[in-house]
Amino acid sequence: MKTRMIREVLTAAMLSLAIATPAIFAANGPAPQTARAGAPDLIGMLKATPGVLGVDAGQMMSGKQVIFAWFENKKALLAWYYSDAHAAVMMQFTGQKPGARTPLANVPDDGRPILAMASVTLAGPPPTSAADLSSVPQIAIELYAPLPGGLATGGRFAPSSVQVPGMLEVPAARPAR
Repeated sequence: MKTRMIREVLTAAMLSLAIATPAIFAANGPAPQTARAGAPDLIGMLKATPGVLGVDAGQMMSGKQVIFAWFENKKALLAWYYSDAHAAVMMQFTGQKPGARTPLANVPDDGRPILAMASVTLAGPPPTSAADLSSVPQIAIELYAPLPGGLATGGRFAPSSVQVPGMLEVPAARPAR
């Protein structure tokens, strides 16, 4: 049981790292495609996945590199989890394909959008494989769903395709002439 839990935690850590690697490059400005051979283009892969409503990446004030990926629902997130692109990333960083456990077992299948947020803190150069993980003191994948309500004027953080019940969206005021 303890070995299984350790394996699951390491698998989640590797996935977080794989998802957050592109954010590291995005936050540090444009880099040539060949700058980090072996680093997957997770942002591109996520954007090409059916059911992905939007993807964003950035660097937090704390130094964490973060990728935000909005999925239409649990089914869309599971489609990404079991996709060939995700399997290739998992093989690169863990040597295993996804499926060692039942993903999202505690996430309700209620048709609501899900935000997957992957964060990583680096203490050295971005890793390109599991052998490079000594430069990663923090890594996490967290899942969130929008709560009803809120206010947005002139735009939102989430893509407009993410439906939020009760969200008050107000057009931005035009500057006086």
